[in-house]
Amino acid sequence: MEENSSPQEFEKRVDLSEFQAQMQEVNNQIAKFIVGQRKAVELLQVALIADGHVLIEGVPGIAKTQLAKLLARSLDLDFSRVQFTPDLMPSDILGTSVYNPKNGDFEFKAGPVFSNVILVDEINRAPAKTQAALFELMEERQVTIDGKSYPMAEPYLILATQNPVEQEGTYRLPEAQLDRFIFKISMDYPSANEEFDILKLHRDLSGDALTEVKPVLSAAQISDLRSTARKVHVEDSLLQYISNIVAATRNTGSLYLGASPRASIALLNAGRALAALHDKDFVSPDDIRFLAPSVLAHRVILSPEREMEGLSSLEVIDQIVRSVEVPGS
Repeated sequence: MEENSSPQEFEKRVDLSEFQAQMQEVNNQIAKFIVGQRKAVELLQVALIADGHVLIEGVPGIAKTQLAKLLARSLDLDFSRVQFTPDLMPSDILGTSVYNPKNGDFEFKAGPVFSNVILVDEINRAPAKTQAALFELMEERQVTIDGKSYPMAEPYLILATQNPVEQEGTYRLPEAQLDRFIFKISMDYPSANEEFDILKLHRDLSGDALTEVKPVLSAAQISDLRSTARKVHVEDSLLQYISNIVAATRNTGSLYLGASPRASIALLNAGRALAALHDKDFVSPDDIRFLAPSVLAHRVILSPEREMEGLSSLEVIDQIVRSVEVPGS
C-alpha cells in the first residue's frame, strides 16, 4: 500500500535538482550581505515557495529591512517599499481615484501595493484604519476601491517588518491581520563572532554594494518552483499530526485564542516547501515541528493567567508540540 511505502521509494517521484539549484542561487545572493540569521533566511525562502506573507520582528538596526530588500533584489520582479507612519492613510498605500479634466472623468491612480514584492517597513507604526486596508489585499490578492476590484499580479509577496510592541509609538497588529502572515520571524542579535564578520564585511564594502545582488528568479520560475513543491508527498498521518497540533491550541487553558484552520493550511504548505528546500519529496514530522512555532505563535493569544506568569506564546506552542504524539512513534 502507498501509505506504508518508505521515504526511499518516494525520493524517485519528484526531481528536485533544478529546485535545489535555483534556491541555492537565491541563498547565495542573500549571503553576500547577511551574516548569520540562517533560520530567518530559510523561512523567507520557504514563504516564497509556499506563497505566504512574512512578518519580521526585531529591535532596530538588526537588518530586518536589509534582509527583506535582499530577497526582493534576488527576484526578477517589481518591488516597492512603503514606510508606515501614524499619519499614513489607506489611500496612500492602495491608491485613489483622481479627476482627469481632459476627459471629465475619474481615473484610478494605483498605490505602491501594486507590485510583486512589497516591503512594508515598521508595519506596527500605522493605526488600525491603515492596517485594515491590507486585509483584503493579503488574503485575496486584490483591492476594492469605489466598488471596483483590482487584482494583483502574481507572484505577490508582502514582507513586513516591525519593532517589538514595547517600543514607543507602535500599535499591536489586529489578530485578523496576524493570521494572514504565514510566518512571524524573530531576528535576534548576532553572536560576537558574527558581529566581527559583519564589521569585516562593511569595512570592505565599496560604493553601492547592493548592486552586486543579481535577480536570479523570474515570475515564471517561481511558479514552477511552487508547482514542484506541491508534488511533495504528505502522508495522511502527517495531516492528522498537523490537525492534532492545531486542535491542541484550541483546547488548552494556556491560550485564550487558538490557531485557525488557515494555520493548518499554512503548516501544510510550508512543510512541503521546507521539505523540497531540504532535497526531500516527502514531509516529515521534523519539518512540522521545526515550522510550528513560526507558523502558530503569532496567531494565538495567551490566557491572562499564563501572561501574568511571564510565559510567551512561543513557550506554550513548544509545550503543545512536545505533548502531541508523533506519527510512527
